[in-house]
Amino acid sequence: MRKLKLQVQITVDGFIAGPIGEMNWLVWDWDEELKQYVADITETVDCIALGRKLAEGFIPHWANVAANSDNQEYAAGRKFTDTKKIVFSKTLDTSDAIVKSWNNTLLAKGDIVEEVNQLKTQKGKGIIAYGGATFVSELVKNKLIDEFYFFVNPAIIGSGLSIFKEIESTQNLTLIDSKTFNCGIVVLKYKQK
Repeated sequence: MRKLKLQVQITVDGFIAGPIGEMNWLVWDWDEELKQYVADITETVDCIALGRKLAEGFIPHWANVAANSDNQEYAAGRKFTDTKKIVFSKTLDTSDAIVKSWNNTLLAKGDIVEEVNQLKTQKGKGIIAYGGATFVSELVKNKLIDEFYFFVNPAIIGSGLSIFKEIESTQNLTLIDSKTFNCGIVVLKYKQK
């Protein structure tokens, strides 16, 4: 069975964005070691699961990066553009112009548990999830994530959007690895117990 990995930027106090989506706390001066760490994570996947809100910026951004071979992030742009993407949405339709412009992208409009479990049973490499608080909260709540990669940024913001807001009972995790980077980010890798 394929594994679903979550890669998410998070503050020390557990938020993925400020109260109205602010992300000015993110560390962007990644060194080559951190970029390679992310490349290693994404090399093991052949499917990207996205929430609709993030997909609307993510897909066009990486397509633009991949269109310019002089861009420093060209390899990442090619990976994210060429990899099959599944966008989870209750509002988008396959006839929407925005969806038609997304190469290698399918919509998942059904029950998230059924859709993710169906993806996991397909042949292939791993699946990586990116998304906002609502989408990721549903994945966490339903224990669909097999491996968590928390990119803890050196910031405390006091309040904001959480991926843990829907949790109804304790979920125990096992720490697999931790790694610090010069820019101040610490990556904590966990798996479900």
